[in-house]
Amino acid sequence: MWRRLRLAALADAPDAFGSRLADWQGDGDTEERWRARLSIPGSLDLVAVVDGESAGMASGVPGPGAGVVELISLWVGPGARGRGVGDRLVRAVEDWARRGGAEVLRLEVAPDNARAIALYRRHGLEDTGRRGEARPDGRREHVMAKRLARREP
Repeated sequence: MWRRLRLAALADAPDAFGSRLADWQGDGDTEERWRARLSIPGSLDLVAVVDGESAGMASGVPGPGAGVVELISLWVGPGARGRGVGDRLVRAVEDWARRGGAEVLRLEVAPDNARAIALYRRHGLEDTGRRGEARPDGRREHVMAKRLARREP
């Protein structure tokens, strides 16, 4: 399921991710590689299901530095957009990060991805003014972050 969603995401929004569809096809499309992607220590991989169909995905992974969780690979399929799927995925990763003791939720987003930026701003993430590492096309993504308040037990 994850493989199918990830390939659909890379085909649908090639400029939204650091990976390219071609990187995950052909010689790059191996079971070992997919299993490694889903076996990042300390990570959370989510699939959203709408009306019995897989409709979106997101991951939370240990970020750069202690207490930082990074939101990566968020994508919502065209048929599920506008139905709150992205909001639920962001909330799920944020709640998981908070439960794990993270202090900061961080992500990188293409500066021209207005819908994604609006989604992240709705959840309190702000542009840090920093730029991510150069992508294969040379562009640098904007780094957004949110300080996570600890919830009282």
